[in-house]
Amino acid sequence: MLELAPDGKPFCLSTLRNKAGMSVSVMDWGATLLSCQVPVKDGSIRETLLGSPSPAGYLQQNVYLGASVGRYANRIANGQLQHNGEIVRLEINSPPHQLHGGPEGFDKRRWRILSQDEQQVLYALDSPEGDQGFPGALQVTAQYLLTEDNTLRIVYQATVDKPCPVNLTNHAYFNLDNKAGDIRDHYLQIYADSYLPVDSTGIPTAGLRPVEGTGFDFRTAKTIARDFLSDTCQQAVKGYDHAFLLQAKGDLSHPAAKLWSSDGHLEMVVYTTAPSLQFYSGNYLEGTPAREQGIYHDHHGLALESQFLPDSPNHPEWPQPDCWLQPGERYESVTEYQFITP
Repeated sequence: MLELAPDGKPFCLSTLRNKAGMSVSVMDWGATLLSCQVPVKDGSIRETLLGSPSPAGYLQQNVYLGASVGRYANRIANGQLQHNGEIVRLEINSPPHQLHGGPEGFDKRRWRILSQDEQQVLYALDSPEGDQGFPGALQVTAQYLLTEDNTLRIVYQATVDKPCPVNLTNHAYFNLDNKAGDIRDHYLQIYADSYLPVDSTGIPTAGLRPVEGTGFDFRTAKTIARDFLSDTCQQAVKGYDHAFLLQAKGDLSHPAAKLWSSDGHLEMVVYTTAPSLQFYSGNYLEGTPAREQGIYHDHHGLALESQFLPDSPNHPEWPQPDCWLQPGERYESVTEYQFITP
């Protein structure tokens, strides 16, 4: 039986392939990344992403599996923007805050396919004036591109007709092991000297803090489990769900992070033009229907979301580019996930 989206039309799925045997599947609903399968040296294929059992299953989960989120990824405190002395009130979906663009964010829309072939697919979406409370009309594109060196490249671009904060990312959950299970035995390296502490609702409580001497120091690779829940800042949100200000400062030629499967047979290197990465250790995945059958449990996947620091519209003092997009400017965020079999 053909599955239909909320608009009564079928989901449209696209698959990208390269000569190395890697394949990536995406769909137009939410410009969602469904699958990322990578060949490893023993001849097997590893599914590196968490996913739902079917396209319609993505409508039944609330953890943003593989979705394109916007207009503003992460949290905006108390659902309001302060800009030039004015307060703009946004739609709330994580009371009292807005999360990932609001209750009807970009993850819950059908995106148009502008072009596609075996290497790439380009989606577009129009967001009208006042959408989820945001000022002005916004036009956005999302491109997924698979290269011959096993790199998945994601490019978001946007324009606005009124000043508006824009922060787009993909919310993929990765697990590089050859079976579903806890990701805390993965090794992780994040090239960041500082992180942003948050309260139990994920809102920054103060400015950036050095990672040195804390459980947030991933400058040298370590297992996620090593310092897991070792401090009150993690305990407040059941693990890691924090933004790291990257050393690369938006330079795509320098890694932002590296992730290794627990058996060491697969490595993923992250590059991004975004100023920060949100590392989320899947603290609230419990009960999410799983692609393979059954359900996911907490920490079965992790997200490395390229973005501005959370609540940035209300913190112009933070050391990153301005997140407010102006008419006549073009927002662009590029993130690459390169898969390597050592």
